[in-house]
Amino acid sequence: MISKKEVIKIVMNLVVIYVVGGFILVTAYAFTKPVIDKNNDTKKITVLKKMIPGSDKVEKLGDWDICDRKADYFRVAKKNGDLCGYVIESYGKGYSSFIHTMLAVDSSLKVMNITILGHAETPGLGDIIETADFQKQFYGKSTDNMQVVKTSGTDKIQAISGATISSRAVVNAQHDALSFLNSVLKTGE
Repeated sequence: MISKKEVIKIVMNLVVIYVVGGFILVTAYAFTKPVIDKNNDTKKITVLKKMIPGSDKVEKLGDWDICDRKADYFRVAKKNGDLCGYVIESYGKGYSSFIHTMLAVDSSLKVMNITILGHAETPGLGDIIETADFQKQFYGKSTDNMQVVKTSGTDKIQAISGATISSRAVVNAQHDALSFLNSVLKTGE
């Protein structure tokens, strides 16, 4: 039988281990968080430059939330002072995760480019959202065409077979981003 003294000793040892472990985790997080943020910003800037080819200047349009998440990439792209388009960061709730996207539209708010920045969808199924074939369906579309359908041959976005939730998440993210941009441009807020 274990005495009270031994139980207290075991409990104190466990408390010390948990406190030290917690301190190590907090310290590691404090050192790695700035590096992670910098890498994410570098990735976004690299993607941003590819989103609207030919633009020579990209300026910040503002900071807003989309889908209850901070979307800090609302940018205006210009070439020789003329408007080329907009780049918008957005999120859509997929099957396994939020799908983090970036969308480029021209001055008439038609999709020029789309890229998936991050997700945790099912490998081999939901991750098909990253393929060029799926993403090309968005090109030239406006909010009117941002709907998921399960049949081909329409002006809407055809869902990935077996990954309708992931497909819908990407479409909803783009629709929300375009709708929000449209309202910002109309109201100026």
